[in-house]
Amino acid sequence: MNQQLAEAYPELSPQLKLAAGYVLEHPVEIAFQSIRKSASAAAVTASTLVRLAKRLGFDSYEQFREVFQSAVQAGPVELSGRASQLRNLASQTDDQVFLDVGDAAFDNIGRLFTTDNQARVREAARRLLDARKVAVVGFRDTFACAYHFAYVGRIAMPNIQLIRGQEGGLLTELSAFGDGDVVVAFGFEPYCNETMRALNIAREQGVSPIVITDTLRSPLVPGSAITFTVANATPHFFPSILSAITLIEVLLAECVAFGPDDLVDNVASFESRMRQMGAYVDNS
Repeated sequence: MNQQLAEAYPELSPQLKLAAGYVLEHPVEIAFQSIRKSASAAAVTASTLVRLAKRLGFDSYEQFREVFQSAVQAGPVELSGRASQLRNLASQTDDQVFLDVGDAAFDNIGRLFTTDNQARVREAARRLLDARKVAVVGFRDTFACAYHFAYVGRIAMPNIQLIRGQEGGLLTELSAFGDGDVVVAFGFEPYCNETMRALNIAREQGVSPIVITDTLRSPLVPGSAITFTVANATPHFFPSILSAITLIEVLLAECVAFGPDDLVDNVASFESRMRQMGAYVDNS
C-alpha cells in the first residue's frame, strides 16, 4: 500500500497529498487513531481520508486502517536506549548539541534494523548479485553515500560503477546500462535535480532502480523496484547520512555472505594488490 501511495502521490490533489503524506509518515498512528484524530493531525477532513482509501481500492476507511493494524510490527532494535545511557554518563556536561547528535544517531540506526528491512535487504542483495552491471547515483549531500557504496562494493563486485556526471557526461556514463542492470540511487530532501535526471535516464533504458531515500513521498520512489526509507534526523543543519552508510554496509555484507566464492576471492586479490603496491603503511 505504501508503494501504491508513493506511486500515486505526484498526481494527487493538494488535499489528498496532505492525507497521503501523513499516512506514509505515521503508519502506527493511522493503525490506532480514530479517523477524526488522524484527519486533524493531517490537516484534512475525515472525508478526505475516506476518499484516499477509496482511491486505493478499499470500500471503507476501516478496511484501509485494518491493513495498517495487521502490518504494525515490533519496534526497531532499541539501540536508541544506548543514547539514553550516553546522556546519563555525560549528565555532568552542558554540551547539549553533542548529546542530541548522539541521541539522534542511535535512534536513526535503530529504525533501520527492522524485520521488514531485513527481508528487503535480502531481496536487494539478490538483485545486485544477479545484475549484469550496477550503476550508483548520488549527488551533492548524498555523493558521499554513492562514493562509499561504489568504492567498497567494487572491491568484491567489479561490475559496480559510480556515476559522476561531470562536465555534462551523465548521459554518456549511463548509455552503457540497460535491461538486466541495476541502479542504486541516493536522495534526501532537498532532492537533487541531477539525481532525478540520472534516475529517469536509467529507468527509460530499462535499468531496475534500488532507491535509498528519506520518505515514501520522495520523487525518487515512483518506478523503483525496491525502496529503503532511512531516518536522517539530526540537530545538524544537514540531513544525517549515518543510516544510509550503515545500510550500504549491510547490503554489501549480504552480497558477500550469500554471493559466489568469486566475491571473497576478489576481496583477497584487492588486498594483496594494495599491499604489493605499498598502499598501506607498515605499522608492525
